[in-house]
Amino acid sequence: MSLPAPDSHDRCFGFEADFVADLRCLPMAVRRKLDLAGVKLKLSHWQALGAAEREGLLAWPDQPLAIEALRAWLLERTAAMAAGPARPLPPAQLEALPSAADDQAVPVVLAAACRQLGTPLRLEQWQGLDGLQRFALVKLSHPGHEHRNLPRALLEFGLSCA
Repeated sequence: MSLPAPDSHDRCFGFEADFVADLRCLPMAVRRKLDLAGVKLKLSHWQALGAAEREGLLAWPDQPLAIEALRAWLLERTAAMAAGPARPLPPAQLEALPSAADDQAVPVVLAAACRQLGTPLRLEQWQGLDGLQRFALVKLSHPGHEHRNLPRALLEFGLSCA
């Protein structure tokens, strides 16, 4: 299985509107790039970056060579930060990438979360989403993640019956 193809991974979603104006939190597009780069960037790292750097990370391309450069830049840029350097992510923590790349099956965790919300997700709906939308839904449905944005994302993506 291959990773999702690039498809406008520099945008923010409406469900992120309460924090994207000033980029005080990491948008899903940046989270996806961090996962592709295999880097754990703490919120304190993100907030220690300048506004132009945060905007640059959002706009950073996600082709393989660009992602390699992103990893190197983040590790170098965070090396002297008070929070310590960003750290590599173990492959087990990157489960959202393959799940989002697979458009032949709705991920089990996401399907269960959607059923709990009373909004079953059909395969053809899943297939109609782009890679960043699928990544966002997978991330938002993972156990341990605050799920308040999942219903908002489903509604924004036209998947909610609410």
